Amino acid sequence: MSKSSRGLSENGAALLSYVLGWLTGLIVFLIDKRPYVRFHAAQSIVVFGGLHVIQILVAAAFGLGWGFGGVGAMDRLGAGLVLLDALNLLSLVLWVVCMVKAYQGVKFKVPAAGEIAETLVAGMR
Repeated sequence: MSKSSRGLSENGAALLSYVLGWLTGLIVFLIDKRPYVRFHAAQSIVVFGGLHVIQILVAAAFGLGWGFGGVGAMDRLGAGLVLLDALNLLSLVLWVVCMVKAYQGVKFKVPAAGEIAETLVAGMR
């Protein structure tokens, strides 16, 4: 476990990149230049940024934004809430797994997103 000039280990910085999802991923990606940390930060941006966008699109498609208004909103409300709950559960599981693996020093790749993250890190060198 190497430490940066700020005294934060690679594993600690990689864990930190997941704490607030894509937001901390973006901050860590811009600040830390170590490849292991940048990979986890990029993966955080891709995974949780993507899930955030999907949740917004699902909510909009089912009319679940700004007070659940819209024509026929009650017909769609149940299915939309179930889908959003499933996405939230997926986010929670991925969040915990990614944080644990990052702190353990494992370069765990979320399918598809891990490859995109590696491309981002390679492109920024």
